[in-house]
Amino acid sequence: MFSVIQLPGSNDDRDLRFALKAVLGAEARLVWHKESALPADTAAVLVPGGFSYGDYLRAGAMARFSPIMADVKRFADAGGPVLGVCNGFQILCEAGLLPGALVRNHQLHFVCEFVNVRVERARAPFTSRAAEGSVLRLPIKHGEGAYHAPPDQLALLERDGQVVLRYVDDAGQATAAGNPNGSLANIAGVANARGNVMGLMPHPEHAVEAGVGGEDGRVLLGSLLDACRGSR
Repeated sequence: MFSVIQLPGSNDDRDLRFALKAVLGAEARLVWHKESALPADTAAVLVPGGFSYGDYLRAGAMARFSPIMADVKRFADAGGPVLGVCNGFQILCEAGLLPGALVRNHQLHFVCEFVNVRVERARAPFTSRAAEGSVLRLPIKHGEGAYHAPPDQLALLERDGQVVLRYVDDAGQATAAGNPNGSLANIAGVANARGNVMGLMPHPEHAVEAGVGGEDGRVLLGSLLDACRGSR
């Protein structure tokens, strides 16, 4: 069972549930942020996009204190897979489950467009359906999506293979032209050192149908589904 966290201000929670249930055929439920514990049969946790708590203070800064986040941390510490999308990525960084931070886009503008991201690491539980170096076309919609980390931490992320997705141009190269928000090193998604927690700014749940956004999002959500089914 997939547990999709529902926070005040979330607006992609139902989209994630739809992508998982209606498109991929997985069992998925919404879990209200005031719950003290995840459902006992939770196989993976997804923290959705949106504007939790209106993005007051900083995006994700208040949501990290929601009661359910303590159990999300427990679940992650036990090795359970956790995926944060857009605002979910911001929340996981604020909660200390992922390294680095998401800051204002370099031009201080909200961006809403399709981007290309290159898969830097193809492995369970999030990218096993991809090939390293393959390029996915996914939508973004955010105002605070520029990934930042201190130079020493960034070097460790690169060394240890924790950079999972990178923005690229139409030629598949990590150039300034392909970077929509000013993220350091064109980073679009990172994982923790253990590899069971990942955050990304693009929205895979908005790219699961050929007629609406394409199907590249199935690569990421489908990889997570494969990992959960394989662990039974």
